[in-house]
Parts: sequence; structure tokens; C-alpha cells
Amino acid sequence: MMGTEEQARADALDAAVERARARYAERRPRTAQLHERASLHLPGGNTRTVLYHRPFPLRIARAWDAILEDADGHRYVDLLGEYSAGLYGHSHPVIAEAITAALHEGISRGAHTGREVDLAEAICARFPSIERVRFTNSGTEANLMAIAAARAFTGRDRVLAFRGGYHGGVLNFAHGPSPVNAPFDVVLADYNDTAGARALVRAHAGSLACVLAEPMLGSGGCIPAEPGFLAGLREATREAGALLILDEVMTSRTGAGGLQARLGVTPDLTTLGKYLGGGSSFGAFGGRADVMALFDPSRPGALAHAGTFNNNVISMAAGHAGLTRIFPPPVAEEHARRGDALREELGRAFARAGAPFSVTGAGSLLAVHATAGPVRTPADAERGDPRLLEVLFLDLLEAGYYIAPRGYLALSLAVTPGQEAGFVAAVEAFLAERVGLWGGLTRRAAPGRPARA
Repeated sequence: MMGTEEQARADALDAAVERARARYAERRPRTAQLHERASLHLPGGNTRTVLYHRPFPLRIARAWDAILEDADGHRYVDLLGEYSAGLYGHSHPVIAEAITAALHEGISRGAHTGREVDLAEAICARFPSIERVRFTNSGTEANLMAIAAARAFTGRDRVLAFRGGYHGGVLNFAHGPSPVNAPFDVVLADYNDTAGARALVRAHAGSLACVLAEPMLGSGGCIPAEPGFLAGLREATREAGALLILDEVMTSRTGAGGLQARLGVTPDLTTLGKYLGGGSSFGAFGGRADVMALFDPSRPGALAHAGTFNNNVISMAAGHAGLTRIFPPPVAEEHARRGDALREELGRAFARAGAPFSVTGAGSLLAVHATAGPVRTPADAERGDPRLLEVLFLDLLEAGYYIAPRGYLALSLAVTPGQEAGFVAAVEAFLAERVGLWGGLTRRAAPGRPARA
């Protein structure tokens, strides 16, 4: 049973959520109309689950640099960066030029081109663990093919993955195993529990094809691997004769060689996606030459790997231009430092306010949690109150800043230092105006009053 004061705070928080939703809906009549139309043909008006939020999802009419404009004309600084895929912003001239040049050469060619060679060379040069690479259309496909490669190479079937992990549509354990997961034989371990994971690897050594891990849980809350965790997995998989697959679909942007380079771990296979297509549909898997040789079609009995658009010229051209001309290693390192600095600044703001928020992440990927922390496991993140995050999300929209409803941010190169400073100021205004929602202080937010930058 909740005490009187605790119940009063809960009621105040419920009321704040309802007021914030009402304010959002009132200011976006065109967006509401689009949602009604969409709901007639799309389940819930939605074809990408993560984009949905209450009372109805934002709909963007146009975008440029790091700015979004919704269907009702409201503008926002985009701090979500297309869930890490939009590293280059919405209108980078180098990307536009590369895509235009590729289109002028012909769109769908049904044949090899030189552009896939360019991108393959650039990726293998950037990530030393990738000796050979194959392209796909998404990170989901990349993870599917990497698991298939591990099973074929080892002659075993079982996969060890982690609670809170997310590997696209193929395997999702953010809130336990998803009913739409691919039917692999999966054993689940706890993230950042080195001893427990190693024990499971030993227990299943005879049947274990691979360990599939994110070097930082992405959708699971931007929870980085602790020192020794990935190294422990690397050692355990070698002892068991299983492959270590690092899912760097999100984290490959956190420094010149991805998070695996920052942590000093060399996997057998790596999966990639998101920004590496320059803003177009893209995925890739690669690693040891002997494993990837399974897909060499010049060899008898090679594994088939289909995909009409695996080497589509738009993704190949945009991906190569972005990786080599916009995001070379020095820029990647500086961008990671910039994200680390923002995370630390937000953490200080939460601490100064005495607010039940914390922030985790690595480089330009970070997540705000509605709990004072520390957050080192998905269970820690689950202790947060989702209503606080919803009020934060909706207040920040009114202040002109767009993050994920769950508190996730992925900084693009287009975001300016001034926009970052404005965002921090908007968060500080939210903390001051909404302080009554978590108690300890007497000030209450004025009904319906949004935080302002």
C-alpha cells in the first residue's frame, strides 16, 4: 500500500502525463488527421513499432541538417538521429551528391558494380576484425546470416544471447523472448554477469554454435559492457570452440573502429548496419576469412545468400562517401568524445537537481533513465517510472527537441554545439518546473506549462 504522500505524487504524475498528452494533441490537429487516415490501413496507424507513442505519433513533413518539421509546422532539433542510422543529418551535400551520381548511372542493375568493392574495402580497412564482408539490407538480416554462418561453420545449433539484448527483428530479448523471434535454440544469460555467462558457455559447449552479444545494450538502455565482460566471453568461446559474434549495428559509430576497438576485443564475426548505408537501407556481416569463405560461390557446396538489394547502388555510394569523406577515423573519435561529454553534462544536471534520472551510454549513443541509478543491467533500468520519461519526452517536444520516447539519443554530426547547449538548458528547465513530480521539494509545475530552452 502506498502512503498518503506517495499516492499524492503518483496522482500528480498521472495528471501531468494526461495534461502533456492533451497539450500535444491540441497543438497538432493535422498530425491527428494523418494518424486517423493511417489507422484505416495500417495496424494502429503504424508500420514501425518503435515510432509509436501516445496520444498519437509525431509525423515529420520535411527535414534538413539537424532540424525536423512536423505536419503542423512545429520544428525540432533532432537528437534521435534516426535511431543511430542518421549520423550525417538530413541533407548532407556529400551524401546527396553521391546518391545523385549513382542514380544517374542507373538504379537497379542486377549485376555487380564497382561501388560494392569500394564500400567493402572501406569497411574492412575500418574494422580490422572483418577480413571478408557481405552486404544485406538491414541489421536484422545481418544478424540472421551471422548466426547461420556460425551454425554452419561449427556444425552446432545453439545460440547464447543476453536478456535485454536486441538484434533487430531476428532476436529481441528487451522484455523477455519476443513471440516473433526466429526459432533458434537460444540460451539466455544475464548481461555484465561474466561468471554466469562463462558457466553457461561451458555447460553448453558441445552444442553451442555462437555467443551473440552487443558490446553495449542498445535498445536495452545503452548499457555498456563492463571491463572484462567481453574479454571473458572471448576466452570462453575460444575454449568451447564456439564463435563470438558482436552486434555492432548501433555501436560501430562509437569511435574509429567501433566499440570493439575501444574495448580491445576481437570477435569472430561482426554485424553492422544503420549509418553505414549513408542513410539508406543497409546491413553487413563479416569477420574471419575462413568463416566467410562458406559464402564463396566459386566453392562447391557454398552457402547461398540472396538479397535483391544487397548491393544496391544507392546504399553502396552513400555508404562509401559517408565513411570515407565525412566520417574518417579522426572525426569518429572526436564525435565519440563529444557524446561522452554530453552524457557527463546531463548526469551533472540530474545530480544538481536531485532528480530521479540517470544517463548511460558510450560515445554519441546515450539513454536517459527515470531512476537515480546506477544502471548496469536491464533490471536496473526497469526500475524507472515510464511516466516520468513520457513527461520528459513531451515537454522536450514543446521546447523544440526530439528524442526517443524511451529516453534514447543518437547525436548526428549535424547537431551544433549551440543546439546541444540549448538541449541541456531545456532539460534543466524541465527539472526545475517538474520537480514536484518526484517529491523532496515543494515547487509544483504550472498545469500544462512546457519546459522552455
